[in-house]
Amino acid sequence: MIAALALFGIASSGQSARSGAEDSATIVVEDWSSQPAGHVGVPIGWEKQSWSRGQCDLRIEERTDPIGVRPALHMVSENDNCTISKRVRKIDVREYPILRWRWRTVRLPAGGDSRQAATDDQAAQIYLVFPRFPAAVRSRIIGYVWDSTAPAGSVFRSPSTRLVTYVVVRSGPGELDRWISERRNVLEDFLRIYGEEPTEPIEAVTIAIDSNDTRSRAESYMGEIVFGRQ
Repeated sequence: MIAALALFGIASSGQSARSGAEDSATIVVEDWSSQPAGHVGVPIGWEKQSWSRGQCDLRIEERTDPIGVRPALHMVSENDNCTISKRVRKIDVREYPILRWRWRTVRLPAGGDSRQAATDDQAAQIYLVFPRFPAAVRSRIIGYVWDSTAPAGSVFRSPSTRLVTYVVVRSGPGELDRWISERRNVLEDFLRIYGEEPTEPIEAVTIAIDSNDTRSRAESYMGEIVFGRQ
């Protein structure tokens, strides 16, 4: 699980990059197409969070799925937490409420369960950061995760930090080693979690793989991440 909000790459300087025109139907956070083929390590334009101990393997690889052959981020964690963040230019989910992404989990962290701090590991995670000043204590973060144990559809506060609320999108090994397309209405999720519409835009998107609490191994792939109007 993530260690501290201050390391999420939150910024309000307005210097972050946003893909797509302001009037576009979609905002592409990442599709990996501009990354060098075979790139190893933190992808270009992303920032690695400092608590990782260097045991995570990140690399850009081509994937083959029903859509075709496309690049993806391959993530492997060996008893580690590997978290990378990309700053985005103020995505207003009232205008772009739909988040779409594709992912594939190959190996779940053994015994992972996001409901307990001692087992708070997940094979694949996407976090949306809604910063509020002071960011370290007031920001709101939604984490869409593939958990080993917690039931799909569960929504609960992270046991490791009160700033994060988990939404368990997938759970368990039943769909391992398959590319899956996801669609979430972030505005509806935000309303359900916080009881109001967000007044703050998303300023960072974070991807993570985590297996340090369970001292195990996890492996997954992350495909494109896109916001849309519908």
